[in-house]
Amino acid sequence: MKKLMIAAVTGLVLSSCGGEKKTESTEQSTPAAQQEATQPENAVEEPVAAPTSQETLSLESNDQMRFNKEELRVKAGSEVTLTLTHVGTMGKEVMGHNFVLLKEGTSVETFASQAARSKDTGYIPSGDVVLAHTKLIGGGESDTITFIAPAKGTYDFICSFPGHYGLMKGKFIVE
Repeated sequence: MKKLMIAAVTGLVLSSCGGEKKTESTEQSTPAAQQEATQPENAVEEPVAAPTSQETLSLESNDQMRFNKEELRVKAGSEVTLTLTHVGTMGKEVMGHNFVLLKEGTSVETFASQAARSKDTGYIPSGDVVLAHTKLIGGGESDTITFIAPAKGTYDFICSFPGHYGLMKGKFIVE
């Protein structure tokens, strides 16, 4: 009886401290089960690599449908803080502006066409081609976003308010 009590207490202690009880099984496990078996129950996800540097960018938009810069440069992997300021006076309903950074190779025309039909979401259509964006702002407003710069390359940025992308565009160069 004493040995049975010790075995029960030992098993209880091991199970409450994360100890594993090994048993042999003749069943074949599925890949998902194999992956589960190699992952501890309380596994923590790999942390995202820390940004390599910090970059602070400012961009202005105006009532003449223009950005004050056509090119922005950052280092790959850096933490980018971008502030868009609308220096005009017109409201966002008639002269709204945003900053939308698109994945490399995205058709600006196709995206802008989809954006024009996305008023309810601030002219940001659903999908996976937007890397970062500000909210839609009107005259006298600003919005600040922070994101990690993508891999080296040249990316397009635009204002996705209907009809603005033709004039309000630029290159986001990642070095």
